[in-house]
Parts: sequence; C-alpha cells; structure tokens
Amino acid sequence: MMTETNAVDTDGASPATFEESLAELEALVDRLEREDLTLEESLAAYARGVTLTRACQTALETAEHRIRILTEPSVDAPLEPFSTDD
Repeated sequence: MMTETNAVDTDGASPATFEESLAELEALVDRLEREDLTLEESLAAYARGVTLTRACQTALETAEHRIRILTEPSVDAPLEPFSTDD
C-alpha cells in the first residue's frame, strides 16, 4: 500500500516519493536536452517522462486535497468570535 505522499504508478516503476519522481524527471529532461539519443531511446525517455509527470501530478493533487480538508471549517468546530488587535 502506498501512502499519500508517495508517487503513484500502475506498473510500480516510479520512485517512491514525489521528490524522487521530480528529481528523476529533471534528470531525464536534462539528458534529452544534452545527449544525441536514438529514436527508440527518445521514445523510451518520453514514455518514462509521461509516467513520472503523472506520478507527480497525482501526488500534488493528493497534497492539494489534504490542504483543502485541513483548511475548510469543520461543521463540528466551535465558532470563535473574530477580534482585531488595533
């Protein structure tokens, strides 16, 4: 079972965390920009990049959802008067 902070990949080939996925994606882009790759290597790198991008997007969406949950007022939370310190 993967935790919410882990990157998600259906084939299990993604690094475990968002940070690892992002670092691998950055390295992959760097490799594509500076090396002369064959068509097959380029296609494989592109496919890997898509997988990593999806994993990062899923992790970001999960984090955003968690933030929304934490910042939304709870219906059970007691109301507190708003006061300003002038």
